[in-house]
Amino acid sequence: MQRIAIIDIGSNSARLVITHIYKNGSYNMVFNQKETLRLAEKTEGDGMLSREAFDSTLRIMQAFSSMCRQYKADKIIAVATAAIRNAKNGSLLTRQVAEKTGVNLHIISGSAEAYLSYLGVINTLPMKDGIVFDLGGGSTELILFRNRELKESVSIPLGAVNTTDIFNIRDTMPASVFSDINFFIASRMDQYPWLKDANLPLIGVGGTARTVAKMIQRTRNYPSTRIHNYIFSAQSFRLLFKKLRNTSLEERKTIPGLSAERADIILAGASIINCLLTRTGSRRIITSGCGLREGLFYDYYAKSNNVPLIADDILEASTLNTLRLFSLNIRHNEHVTGLALSMFDGWHGLHGLGKQHRKLLKTAALLHDIGININYYSHARHSSYMILNAKIFGLTHSEQMQCAVIAAWHNGISKRYFKDHAYRLLLTEKDWENAGKMALLLTLAESLDYSESGTVRSVTPLSDGQRATLVVHADADPSIELHQLEANLIWFEEIFHMPLKIIVKLLS
Repeated sequence: MQRIAIIDIGSNSARLVITHIYKNGSYNMVFNQKETLRLAEKTEGDGMLSREAFDSTLRIMQAFSSMCRQYKADKIIAVATAAIRNAKNGSLLTRQVAEKTGVNLHIISGSAEAYLSYLGVINTLPMKDGIVFDLGGGSTELILFRNRELKESVSIPLGAVNTTDIFNIRDTMPASVFSDINFFIASRMDQYPWLKDANLPLIGVGGTARTVAKMIQRTRNYPSTRIHNYIFSAQSFRLLFKKLRNTSLEERKTIPGLSAERADIILAGASIINCLLTRTGSRRIITSGCGLREGLFYDYYAKSNNVPLIADDILEASTLNTLRLFSLNIRHNEHVTGLALSMFDGWHGLHGLGKQHRKLLKTAALLHDIGININYYSHARHSSYMILNAKIFGLTHSEQMQCAVIAAWHNGISKRYFKDHAYRLLLTEKDWENAGKMALLLTLAESLDYSESGTVRSVTPLSDGQRATLVVHADADPSIELHQLEANLIWFEEIFHMPLKIIVKLLS
C-alpha cells in the first residue's frame, strides 16, 4: 500500500489530502484538512508577502507535515498557486518551508494549475464539451475543452480575495461599484476570444463555486447535500446574485449555505461568475467538487500504475475502484452483472427500459454485495448506503440514488426502507417503478449464482408476449440456483404480468 499526501497552498485556503493506494490498484481518501489562509490579503503594495503571510504559511505547513508523518506518507506532493506565484518573495517562502518542514513546496504556473484542474474535472464529470472556471482567492483558471480534450486555457489574476480588496466590497456593493467591477472583469475576459458566445456549460471549481451551489440548493430545499455534479441554470444564479448584491456583510452571514468565513468575499467571486456567464452565453453551471488536488492525484496515479491519465469511461473506472475497495468476491459480482445484463437485453420488450437504465443496472449489480463487509444479514441495505455515498462518477444524483435502490431491493422490494429517506424526493414515481424492474432482474441474476460457483454459465431470455422463458445453460445440475430462482417466480409475474418458465440445458 502507498500513502500519498497532497498539499495545496492556495490564495484563500490551504488543504492537505491523504489517499491510500492499495495493492489491487484501488484508492481511497483517508484524511482531509482545510485551513483558511487568505494569502491574497497578506500581500503588500510592493508585491511582497507580509511577515504574517510567512508565519501563517509556515505554521500550517508544519501542521500538515506533522500529519503526513503521523499517517506515514510515502510521498508528499505540495504545490503553491497564485498568491505565492505572483509574490516577489514567493520563492523565499518556499525555501523557508523546505528548511523548517522538509517539504518541497513547488510553485506551479497558471497553465499548469489550469491543466491540473482540467484533469480533476474530466475524470469525474460526464461532460464532452465545456468551459471550466477554477475560481480561487487570487486567480481564476479558465479551460475550454471539446470532446474531452483541452483546447484552450488561461489563468487570469482575478480571484475572490484580491478582487474584494481592489474594490473594497466586503460589506456592500453600491450600484456604481457593481458597474465598475463588471467593466474591470469583462475587459480582462475580452482578451480571450474563445470565451465569447461559446454557449457551452460552465463547470465551476473551487470554494466560491461550491458555495453558490450550496446556497441555491438551500433555496430549493434540495434533498441531497451532494455538490459534485449539481446543475443549476444561469437564471438561478442571477436571482441569487441579485439578492447578494442587496445585502450587508452581517446579513450575508445568515444566508443558508454561505459560511461566515466566505461571506466577505462572495460578492467578488459571484461577480466573476456573472461576467463569465455574460461573456460565454452559457445557460447552466455544473458544480465540480474535484479540481486541482484530484488532478495532482490522477497525474501521480496514472504514472505509477501505468493507466491512462484520462479515463475512457469515468463511470466504469470509478465503479471498478469501489468494487476493488469493498468486494469480497469480484468474480461473483462480475458474473451476476453479466447474467443481469443478458436478461435486460433479452427481455427489452417486457421492461421497456433504455440504455441509461442499463448502465444503472450494471453499476448496481457490480456493487450489490459490497455491504457484506458490514453485516451479511442486512447487506442489501448496507450496499445501498455505500453505493449512495461512494465516489461514483458519471451519474446524476438521481441516477446514483436509483442504483442504491436497485441494490437495496435485490432480495425483494421493501418500500419501508426508503419511506423517510432524505433523498427520496430525488426520484419520481416512474423512477421507483423502473428501479423495481431492475431489482427483479438483479435478484434473478443473483439467484443464478447463489452458490458463487459459476455453475450457471449463461442464460437466454425469451418472450412471446404470453409467457417468458429463461433458458439456463449450466455445467452441472444447478439445483441450489433453481431453488432460489423459483422463489422469485411470483415476483416476476407481478412485475411483468406473465409467468416465467425455466428450462435448464446442461453443457456437458
